[in-house]
Amino acid sequence: MALVIDLMRHGEPKGGMRYRGQLDDPLSDLGWQQMRSATEKIQPWQHIVSSPLTRCAAFAKELADKYAISLQYDSTFMEIGFGDWEGKTASELEQQNKQAFYAFYDDPIKNTPANAEPLLAFQQRIQQAWQNLLHIHTNKHLLLVAHAGVIRIILAEVLAMPLEAMFRIQVPYAAISRVVIHNKEPRLYPQLQFHAGTL
Repeated sequence: MALVIDLMRHGEPKGGMRYRGQLDDPLSDLGWQQMRSATEKIQPWQHIVSSPLTRCAAFAKELADKYAISLQYDSTFMEIGFGDWEGKTASELEQQNKQAFYAFYDDPIKNTPANAEPLLAFQQRIQQAWQNLLHIHTNKHLLLVAHAGVIRIILAEVLAMPLEAMFRIQVPYAAISRVVIHNKEPRLYPQLQFHAGTL
């Protein structure tokens, strides 16, 4: 008796690598190709949950329509809001204020970018959304289409990692990670089956 949840990051958005946060950029042509390639061999899912941001939602809808899979958009799985960093590249931020840029990675809890969502608030939002998902669904195979930050928070929760270590987890475009949740009443036991792999 287990719930299987595949965590999939969106593909490359238009505009390339930058702190996108909650900016609603669509997928690039390469991004579409990355996501289609990652899911073309097998479609085991009974339900899809997606962030409503276009870089996740558009592909989730295409996949759901193609294979007649039920789809739910859930705004609580949106990416962290990066505030004044949104739309900027790492090199731009480093040039603007190198000390502040690296301070965030040294201690992201205490060094929130200006006008950004605090990391602890983001963690609480994603943990609550994750727990809701676990309690609503049982003995199914789900696909969650989301963002690198969302997936890092979930994996940190599953692995009991400290929050400040989450940026040590690399989450490539269109990568899939699988979490299996064993239901041993009255507790749920999650296990990471694989990370950043392919089906």
